[in-house]
Amino acid sequence: MPSLPVGKLRATTLQALLDKRPVKDPRVVVGPKVGEDAAVIDLGDRYLVATTDPITFATDDIARYALQVNANDVAVRGARPRWFLATLLLPEGRTTDDSVERLFVDLHAACDELDVALVGGHTEVAHGLDRVVIAGTMLGEVAKDKLVTTGGARVGDAVVLTKGVPLEGAAIIAREREAELLARGVRPAVVRRAKAFLRTPGLSVLPEAEIACELAAVHAMHDPTEGGVATALHELADAAGVGLRIDRDRLTILPEGRELCAAFGLDPLGTIASGALLLTLAPADAGIVIHALARESIDSHFIGQVVPREQGVVLVQGNRQEPLPVFAQDEIAKLFAAPGGSV
Repeated sequence: MPSLPVGKLRATTLQALLDKRPVKDPRVVVGPKVGEDAAVIDLGDRYLVATTDPITFATDDIARYALQVNANDVAVRGARPRWFLATLLLPEGRTTDDSVERLFVDLHAACDELDVALVGGHTEVAHGLDRVVIAGTMLGEVAKDKLVTTGGARVGDAVVLTKGVPLEGAAIIAREREAELLARGVRPAVVRRAKAFLRTPGLSVLPEAEIACELAAVHAMHDPTEGGVATALHELADAAGVGLRIDRDRLTILPEGRELCAAFGLDPLGTIASGALLLTLAPADAGIVIHALARESIDSHFIGQVVPREQGVVLVQGNRQEPLPVFAQDEIAKLFAAPGGSV
């Protein structure tokens, strides 16, 4: 039997496994489902929001990555991230007291940046690793009337994308493959700008999620991660039982991301894209949110419309229309699974 490819399990495979054992606890408002970013549990007067995500591609500034990608999954519920647990797996033969202390300093600094408390976890030196792996769990809370889900998109909604893609992918490629990029003719200034994406504009979507939820009735939010914006759009459509009509010319591809992906033959639409945020909301509300984000120097664009499911998930460019690509694995996995790379 062939082994599975690097990256997330295929969505159909994972959903089939989850469907075999549905959650029976009535307090679970949103349980495990492909496309839904975090679980939601009824605590009586409010909802607890819980998510978990590992950092597997990046090695540089890994603590900050872990905090921000986990916080994003809570933020897209309309919730505020509050408490973080970290499982730290450290490579045998490469871990010292000093390296562990530096990692904890970085972890606490990342928590302080988001006003999140580090409340637990697990740390061990593990056999068979060639780098640090962090698996994070973020907990947050939200008022019951403020909850947002991926599956809330409604036919007629505008689809909005913030910042651009693949923000995280460009940062990872620039930080992990700088020498190769320069050897392939990518200008040093492009690499420098992409490396800085981790902090400017940053991977956090908490600011734009908070602004959007404060000003408008946001129907759905989703955080594009592995599989890029294309996978996130498919997940959003599947979760809501709708179709999407996406304007290719409005789909914001960051110039640095496009160039770095091209250097390795990767498709930016399928490259890991944390830092961007997908929202669906009424068109009038979309205009209000886009203008409010612009005042906070957060770039955002109307990229399409939610349509009935039978119309499918399509890319439109002028008079041409084609299905939005489906990526079986994140494009960046090709790079890190290559000879000499790490997975």
